[in-house]
Amino acid sequence: KTNIKKNVIATSGKIHMSGPSEARLLGSAVAGMSELMIFHPVDTVAKRLMHNESRLIVIGSPSTTVANFNQAIFRDAAAKNPFSKATSLFPGIGFGAAYKILQRVYKFGGQPVVVDMLKEKYGSDFDAKFGPNLGRTMISATAGSMIGVGEVFLLPLDALKIKAQTAPEQLKGRGVVEIFMKEGRGLYRGAGWTAARNAPGSFALFGGNSAAKSFMGIGDDRERATWTQDALASCAGAIASISVAQPLDVIKTRIQSRPFNSPESGMSIVSNLVKNEGVGAFFKGLAPKLMVVGPKLVFSFTIAQHTIAYFTANMKGF
Repeated sequence: KTNIKKNVIATSGKIHMSGPSEARLLGSAVAGMSELMIFHPVDTVAKRLMHNESRLIVIGSPSTTVANFNQAIFRDAAAKNPFSKATSLFPGIGFGAAYKILQRVYKFGGQPVVVDMLKEKYGSDFDAKFGPNLGRTMISATAGSMIGVGEVFLLPLDALKIKAQTAPEQLKGRGVVEIFMKEGRGLYRGAGWTAARNAPGSFALFGGNSAAKSFMGIGDDRERATWTQDALASCAGAIASISVAQPLDVIKTRIQSRPFNSPESGMSIVSNLVKNEGVGAFFKGLAPKLMVVGPKLVFSFTIAQHTIAYFTANMKGF
């Protein structure tokens, strides 16, 4: 009995993080909390780079380039000591905690539910259209895309987190209840851009993960995934997701960091970005995201899969 339990814990169980609803929720919550504690400062760096509207790289002047990045990232702490710089990267962690935990529970806990539904109703259609292996990947990707669009309901928490990271003066002296009561639907500004970002991003995240597992011979009726295989598959999905969603993520971030009463539209932001900063500005913040936020998604996705498998194994009989 002990050996069987150890074997279950050492592997991720079935693909798509299948398991009881309680196990999915608990595992996803653990993933969200773990991710937040480790990676919030990096998220702040990426958001501040995406928010910045000036040209940071000065060709032929490395010192000026470094100074520009230092100011863009650390803001008021740019001239302070390393400790002060590090602590300046934690604004919005309260909003971030609420957003991240709810997002991970919803996303990683909800996607397997949609997968099961799609399999039950349309599984044969996907297999007939794409074949058994690709059909499995397309079901996972489609479920991820549907979940990604629905994630828009969490937008107010995401918007407040981004404002705290990039424009804290907009929140200074205001309570959370006051903000929600006064701004109301204004907290959902950029919902269309967010949905447009999330749909392909989540499609690529879950589809890339499933495709990588299929390539490694891991699936519902085949071998279970080890920690290493889960991490590699998650990495494939994370890189695909970040790369696909990055341009729209820049627009989304700038919309959400604007003052509450700003009339500037998403298309206006796109036009000004191309005019003043060049097309390359659509990829501001991509480097730290690929370097660290990629591993962040790998970390949270892998933790989610294995903690779900753990709770599934240990909650039987409760």
